[in-house]
Amino acid sequence: MAKVYVFLANGFEDIEALIPVDVLRRGGVEVVTVSTVEGSQIVETAHRVQVVADALFDECDFSDADLLMLPGGMPGASNLNAHEGVRQALLRQHAAGKRVAAICAAPLVLGGLGILRGKRATCYPGFEQTLEGATYTGDLCTVDGNVTTGEGPAAAFPFAYSLLSQLKDDATARQVATGMRYVHLMEK
Repeated sequence: MAKVYVFLANGFEDIEALIPVDVLRRGGVEVVTVSTVEGSQIVETAHRVQVVADALFDECDFSDADLLMLPGGMPGASNLNAHEGVRQALLRQHAAGKRVAAICAAPLVLGGLGILRGKRATCYPGFEQTLEGATYTGDLCTVDGNVTTGEGPAAAFPFAYSLLSQLKDDATARQVATGMRYVHLMEK
């Protein structure tokens, strides 16, 4: 079974984290939400919703990750960028040729680490300059090799289905999207 770690920092965008968690779990992917808040599993979203993460950062060994994912939102993306442990985990994951993903403002973390150099990527409008070395697409979701980026809150579903397709297969992603009435919505 594929395994995903989703890093949560205070100020993360609610739906950019929780929609991918929901979609991936429906698709049979093991997802672990990880609090980057020192000593607390409770993480507050950008809209002041308190979420209880599955694990604390210091309790995790990310070597078994198929994907490390960063939700956006502000100041969540900045808080992730300031977390040296998250940065090092992303660098190790990328160096191993494994998948990383970020949505909205969070691609700024990948850009600052050099992970986007030579890649195509998207982000929330206004953050394009943080995609260091990347070609900005402006698409809802951009996949380039082992790196997936999403534009913003409205992209949370296409971003999540893309990740599910990569970790499982297109048929599973379509089945989950159909069950969630996403395909129906997009065909109207």
